[in-house]
Amino acid sequence: MTPGQALAYVRRHGVVLESAHGAAPSLAEEIAGGRIRGSWWSHAKGREIFSLTRAMRGSDDVLVCRLVDGKITYVHRRLWPALVRASSRLRHDRVSQVSEVHTTTGDHLTLEIPVPDWAPSSVRAAARRLSLEEALAKLGPWIH
Repeated sequence: MTPGQALAYVRRHGVVLESAHGAAPSLAEEIAGGRIRGSWWSHAKGREIFSLTRAMRGSDDVLVCRLVDGKITYVHRRLWPALVRASSRLRHDRVSQVSEVHTTTGDHLTLEIPVPDWAPSSVRAAARRLSLEEALAKLGPWIH
């Protein structure tokens, strides 16, 4: 799978788990070609999974958050207005943008940017044009 194919997968599904099992499809399992038992790090395609998950985390078209069951979730840009509009109905820690940075000491630090601060002004404007019911319908089963 290429980064473009991984992005197309996220776009097609709208909401995708990075590697966890849950209510949304898993990118890691799509790359692996099936369910992963144990850690994906030890899977034969572990390097490919790592590379493609980092590509999704770096994509301008993908929000990395914890929407589905508190697990790392990718939300494609096409759903951002709905996510921003419905955010008042969701736990804020589930719709905050999550990113990891490496400190000079080598530690990993997780940064979270709250909704709607991560959303471009065009997304916020589109969110205002949606009713709450429309937004919830677009987000479907991933937010219940």
